[in-house]
Amino acid sequence: MSEELKRINKYLSEAGHCSRREADKLIEARRVTINGTVPEMGTKVGPTDEVHVDGELIKNTKEAFVYLAFNKPIGIVCTTDTRVEKDNIIDFINYPKRIFPIGRLDKPSEGLILLTDDGDIVNKILRASNNHEKEYLVTVDKPISQTFITRMSGGIFLDELKKTTKKCEVEKLSKYSFRIVLTQGLNRQIRRMCDYLNYDVHTLKRVRIMNIGLDIPVGEYRELTQEEFKELTVLLENSQMNYQANSTRR
Repeated sequence: MSEELKRINKYLSEAGHCSRREADKLIEARRVTINGTVPEMGTKVGPTDEVHVDGELIKNTKEAFVYLAFNKPIGIVCTTDTRVEKDNIIDFINYPKRIFPIGRLDKPSEGLILLTDDGDIVNKILRASNNHEKEYLVTVDKPISQTFITRMSGGIFLDELKKTTKKCEVEKLSKYSFRIVLTQGLNRQIRRMCDYLNYDVHTLKRVRIMNIGLDIPVGEYRELTQEEFKELTVLLENSQMNYQANSTRR
């Protein structure tokens, strides 16, 4: 019987309700019950337990997971809390199953974001140590200098976050635009980096996440192809192995 038990956050992610990270927030907010009782963090559930979130019974039906690529418009917020934000990504897409975004793309930005009901893949993609590439096209308010390119690519200390950005690939595309590939996901990272160098971002579009490229019109979504998902799985397996090896060496 013990082998069938699983942590409540893992249960909610496998059921497609939310990611493990979001599940922890729900548990902390006392919005989750197991057999009518509010659980502690880390509580385990079994096959016969009844789990509710905000009074809704959550069942793990073991249906095939959904993996979507969405071209987010400017003005849409990447949140699953539809009660708080009316311009949220969930209501905009209006998908027939409960899904949630993998990571974020801030409100003034547009471009590629992935959505799924597979909580485990969310954790693998978001784990910062895995160095997953995300590519962006950016335009700024004044001519781009070589100093700007060098500073952006070399790493910038962001005082408000108390962190230095990782070295990254930056390429000037035109007088006012550049391409940047990040392996880090700090809050409003590109905008903060530009602001540090006294540049204002006019437009910011994400055009790639790992092996998934942006190829659909703004406001539309599509399912990942079998080839994309297979390659994504391989990339995630490799990064997971590297993470475990590095942890062992420490």
